[in-house]
Amino acid sequence: MEFQIKRVYDDALPEDGYRILVDRLWPRGVTRERAALDLWGKDLAPSHELRKWFDHDPQRLAEFSKRYVEELEENSSQAKALILDADDAGDADKVTLLYAAKNPDCNHAAVLRDWLADNI
Repeated sequence: MEFQIKRVYDDALPEDGYRILVDRLWPRGVTRERAALDLWGKDLAPSHELRKWFDHDPQRLAEFSKRYVEELEENSSQAKALILDADDAGDADKVTLLYAAKNPDCNHAAVLRDWLADNI
């Protein structure tokens, strides 16, 4: 299974495969139709407290990644179940994790992608 990340504001493409929004909050200005989601995985997002602390500050990325991975490890069975839904849907070749953050390198979806690649 291949995992990739993509901004939810970018156009949906057939090669995206199974599309999961991994933000806890719905992205501003995006309709459900435009998002073209297969799943809204709120539970894959970092906790509210961790998200607020991080605030997409590149200087906090390393510590954020460590804390977020700890949260993912605590809830690994839930995260894995959501991803297995993609497998059951028959779209398991590629999973696209959608996020709203502006920076493609400094966001939780990149951390989640790497964790999933190592754990699924």
